[in-house]
Amino acid sequence: MKRIYLILYFSSICLINLIAQDRYTLKQCIEIGLERNYSIHIVRNEAQIASNNATLGNAGYLPSLGLSGGFNGSIYDNTYDYKDGTSEKINGVNSETANIGLNMNWTVFDGFNIQAEYDKLKELQQMGELNTRISIEDLVANIAAEYHNLIRQRIRLRNLRSAVRLSKERLRIVEERYIIGSMSRLDLQQAKVDFNADSSKLLTQFETLNASQIRLNELMGVDSVDQRIRVRDTIVLNTYLLDEVDLWQKTLSNNASLLASYKNKTLSELDYKKIRSRNYPYMQLNAGYGYTANWYETGTTDLHKRLGLNYGVTIGFSIFDGMNRRREQQNARIQIKNSEYRIQELELSLKADLSNLWMAYQNNLSLWKLEKENLVAAQENYAIAIERYKLGDLSGIELREAQNNLLEAEERQSIAEYNTKLCEISLFQLSGQILNYLYPEELS
Repeated sequence: MKRIYLILYFSSICLINLIAQDRYTLKQCIEIGLERNYSIHIVRNEAQIASNNATLGNAGYLPSLGLSGGFNGSIYDNTYDYKDGTSEKINGVNSETANIGLNMNWTVFDGFNIQAEYDKLKELQQMGELNTRISIEDLVANIAAEYHNLIRQRIRLRNLRSAVRLSKERLRIVEERYIIGSMSRLDLQQAKVDFNADSSKLLTQFETLNASQIRLNELMGVDSVDQRIRVRDTIVLNTYLLDEVDLWQKTLSNNASLLASYKNKTLSELDYKKIRSRNYPYMQLNAGYGYTANWYETGTTDLHKRLGLNYGVTIGFSIFDGMNRRREQQNARIQIKNSEYRIQELELSLKADLSNLWMAYQNNLSLWKLEKENLVAAQENYAIAIERYKLGDLSGIELREAQNNLLEAEERQSIAEYNTKLCEISLFQLSGQILNYLYPEELS
């Protein structure tokens, strides 16, 4: 028995140290997570890559300009046979060539492929921003859910601590009555068993609370994942904010996954446009300015130098490519149709999710209100039971039943409150309003 007291004492000291720390608000936890979470850093970098790629040069609008230079030499043994039957042989003839030049190539027109490519790069940039938003919303939702789970575990810890105190008081009463002979040893043993059972639940709850704290620290990207976090003592439900019709309208206009599906459809249309551009001719310009020098050991010329401009234009058209363009255009049109089907499928899925979440939200909200009333009744019932027990008018088993009813009522009320909050978080995320947890002033 003393060992249990010592364990509970040291656990209480840990809890007191936790309470002594500054309280973290949900907004602070989200801000820390957005700043330090590694997944957010990765997706932001990927979005930055997509932004860097969305340039005129990468799309092909701009010409390419290059500077090149080189030096070549050759040594030959030359033999000349003349028509009069004589011959001449010259060994070790050396010739050298050096050149340097500036060259430009520019695709002026390629059937609108450049324009389509640039539009696609811009869409990919926006898609990167949407992917960042989706990751941020997922993180905010996970942090909000774990933050409120931590609150629930703290509430459950508080309820179990209260149950231990009640069991301890009952054990004290039984021990005193056992000493004076008004209660049997069976009553004393039963009181000890119940006290030990409640103490065991309390110790297990410390472990559950610690796991929730570690999970929240992990989501926040905190290096010391086992650091203690003090949060608020109650879960606040924003029941006045939610309306099913308004939620659906905001889902259609703000849901990040749905917006990403629209972007995918636009990308499919641009791919089709790029393929169709091959039905048109193309025109390319090229120009160069350079210097070339040739050295000769034979002949009448020792050095030949050239300095000047060269230019040209190329116009082409693909007449036949094995029917590949036709095949690729057909596939591209099918991809556009599939994108439309995916949008419709996603809208239907979101509608189903909203309906299920709204029903669960309303049901849990009703349960929460009912369990609040049940908790008041259970508290009054236990107060009456303990008074009757002290007077000897109630058995230990009946008192234990009243105590269990109180603990179960507290647990049901806490679960209903937490489940309501989870539904609220999911509804906010579904309708694209989850960042309201980061900027709560937007809720007013």
